[in-house]
Amino acid sequence: MGAADRLEVLIQRCYAGLDADQLRSETLTRLKKLMTVDAAFVATVDPATILFTSASADDPLGDVTEQFLHNEFAEDDVNKFAALAAAPDPVNSLGHATKGEWPSSTRYVEVMRPLGLGDELRAALISNGGCWGVICLHREDAATGFSEQELQLVRRLGPHLAEGLRRGLLGGSISDGDVGPGVVVLDSKHTVVSVSAEAEHWMTELEPERRTELPVAVRAAAVRQHHAHELPGAPVLKVRTGRGRWLALHASTLRGPGDDAGERQIAVVIEPATAAQLGSFLLDLHGLTPAQQRVTELLLKGYSTRQIVDRLCLSPHTVQEHVRAAYDKVGVGSRRELVTALLTGSASPG
Repeated sequence: MGAADRLEVLIQRCYAGLDADQLRSETLTRLKKLMTVDAAFVATVDPATILFTSASADDPLGDVTEQFLHNEFAEDDVNKFAALAAAPDPVNSLGHATKGEWPSSTRYVEVMRPLGLGDELRAALISNGGCWGVICLHREDAATGFSEQELQLVRRLGPHLAEGLRRGLLGGSISDGDVGPGVVVLDSKHTVVSVSAEAEHWMTELEPERRTELPVAVRAAAVRQHHAHELPGAPVLKVRTGRGRWLALHASTLRGPGDDAGERQIAVVIEPATAAQLGSFLLDLHGLTPAQQRVTELLLKGYSTRQIVDRLCLSPHTVQEHVRAAYDKVGVGSRRELVTALLTGSASPG
């Protein structure tokens, strides 16, 4: 089987109904037969924040997660995932971005080179305008980096892999459950100071076999908050657990009398997500276009068709087209079912 055929098989596997862990594992196994990859990192992300919600990393990358997160959220560097997600081309390599001057990247000097790694190929995985994951491929330190042909291969794969990750999130549930919100308190070095029993419960559900003290989603939220210069309205990170439950994570900075800004603690709250917290994320998740989302959001608020026509200045026919498209994408057959599905997370995967 040639490289083109192997790539087509991999693209087909993106639509095979695999969950995120299965899709990440299979993608890397098949990619390594298409190009030289000495270490790789693949993560799902929250499209609204580009914060990691789950991740897998080959050795030795798992040992430098803290440095990696610090570089991603606190330092200027090339090929940041958030920048790639907003760029016309969401795929780039370290060699291309630095024009071969790898030491101009702090990430290369402080994280990659000490591990014996050289060039790095990064991609934001975009589908329907949203970033659902990121991938980072590494090569051992050598003169030859990733070629343009290899970048093109990842560009071809990226939207399909993003779509597979998006579909893998469908079917999550919104439920208060029996366990309430939990809190993890971290010091300025992101070491756990205290953790409630509820937070421990949710972290175990997030990553039952986690390799580090904290799941990657909790660490990402904490690091981002630590370097956010205390901006108001810290974003809510939406995470689906392996059991299909939606959780909401949000971090805040704790202050005490005379606290030095650099020594302040970070609190991360983990709780069952509500429909209000998930908001338009569920509409993105089901692949609704912006126009379909505007109509559906008004439906959820109880607007009639005539009111939606007047509010959005659309024809009744256009409104009905958007409503039917929303039904199809969410997997329901009526307005009542649509509202129920989006407010409870009970829609069928599709």
